[in-house]
Amino acid sequence: MSATETSPGRVIPDRLTGPAARVLRSWETLLVAVAVAIFTFNSFASPYFLDPWNLSDATFNFTEKAMIALAMALLVIAGEIDLSVGAIVALASTAMGYALQFGADTPLLVAIGLGVGLTCGAVNGLLVTRMGLPSIVVTIGTMSLFRGIAYIVLGDTAFNGYPESFAWFGQGYVAWVFSFELVLFAGLAALYAIVLHLTNFGRRLYAIGNNPTAAAFSGIRVERTRMALFLLTGLMSGIASICLTSRLGSTRPSIGTGMELEAITMVVLGGVAITGGSGSILGVVLAALIMGLVTFGLGLLNVPGIVMSIFVGGLLIAVIALPKLFLGGSRWRRSPSR
Repeated sequence: MSATETSPGRVIPDRLTGPAARVLRSWETLLVAVAVAIFTFNSFASPYFLDPWNLSDATFNFTEKAMIALAMALLVIAGEIDLSVGAIVALASTAMGYALQFGADTPLLVAIGLGVGLTCGAVNGLLVTRMGLPSIVVTIGTMSLFRGIAYIVLGDTAFNGYPESFAWFGQGYVAWVFSFELVLFAGLAALYAIVLHLTNFGRRLYAIGNNPTAAAFSGIRVERTRMALFLLTGLMSGIASICLTSRLGSTRPSIGTGMELEAITMVVLGGVAITGGSGSILGVVLAALIMGLVTFGLGLLNVPGIVMSIFVGGLLIAVIALPKLFLGGSRWRRSPSR
């Protein structure tokens, strides 16, 4: 039997390093197993979980955040991050609500939501690519800026009275239990998977995330690519704002609070390296599904919202820390001194 040498004195058979073995050892396979386990547990924990309409409602727990996570994944793979996405959602919603007071119809409201998202993404992108500022610092600042503008415009009030045609984006169903939001997310996920894994643009993102200097010397326009990613993240935040505002039927300055944490958690849980250079869209989709199932299951068990927030924060820390702990343990076991 043939074998593959990986280190002096250690031989691993080819059958353990083939395509099937790599799939079984992949992070995505682990996420599938976790999703199945959570689904099974929830089905026994609550008699209402397996109802098709309840499962459909469960998708609202993650679709809007997951749309942002798709773009965030590309940004993180390229070695950047955007912490202002929740504030962009709030500002876009505020702009739509303000326009509504002057009689704006549904097409104009959608255009405003997308336009504000793109504008905010452009602000972040210009500060990072033109001024050379760290994206984490820039987006912390714009997070406060965008959210502050929303609070100045709204104060303690709220915008209501959105037209019925606008409400369809967040409350409408395409077929049976499949909501518009879920279908939109599925279509966007397929598009992002194609872009990241099957195009030159996606390969450029991996190159930039692994070594931006080498990528620049190889002819990749690094800053232009980063600018495009910030614009894309802003646009996805605008789309999420449209869906969320439509579903809630109102605009408040606190809308979208915490969405940046959950989007980043989906990205990291999905296997995207927080340092950039690796990750997949399938992993992000599975992570979004897991978080949606967990949140919905805890809701059916009447677990308080603060506990869910604690879970999300703990999950983010665990996902970042555990691979390093396992890597350290593996190196210790292989140490010649043992």
